[in-house]
Amino acid sequence: MKAKSAPPQTHAESFARLGELISDIHIAMLSTVTDDGTIRSRPMGTQHIDLLDGALWFFTSSESPKADEIIHRKQVNLSYASIEKQRYVSVSGQAHLVRDHAKARQLWKPAAKIWFPDGVDDPTLLLLRVDVIAAEYWDSPSSKMVQLYGMAKYAFTGKKSSELGENIRLDLRPTESTS
Repeated sequence: MKAKSAPPQTHAESFARLGELISDIHIAMLSTVTDDGTIRSRPMGTQHIDLLDGALWFFTSSESPKADEIIHRKQVNLSYASIEKQRYVSVSGQAHLVRDHAKARQLWKPAAKIWFPDGVDDPTLLLLRVDVIAAEYWDSPSSKMVQLYGMAKYAFTGKKSSELGENIRLDLRPTESTS
């Protein structure tokens, strides 16, 4: 099935839609590329979805391999999945390592102390900002009965039913202001 592009909408509307899709999925798989071209993925907790700047924020360590990978190749992918809601989102973006004590304090949650024992004063604490470029999502009805109905309808008519959900691409590159 080929993904449809989202109907024309503003950058803010597209990013708001992305925010709706991932706001209740707290863990993403962050994929980076190593020096030898191998793709590595690891779970990361989303700390903040910045709708105004089109960025996703995470905590990371300056000593982690991903920090070195991002220094060499900024292109990353984030994969979000909610099996319960049958929602899957792939986010492409450019990653930046940020050392900003005030922002770290703003985003800090006590659970992060597991990885950063000295809290926001941990010398290895970095922020990872991913500037979102594009996203693609698959959003299906969570009801198994609705899904089964959609599949049966497709089997008998050969026409894809909206009950099977949607697969949409969002272009989230910032556009130049026309004012």
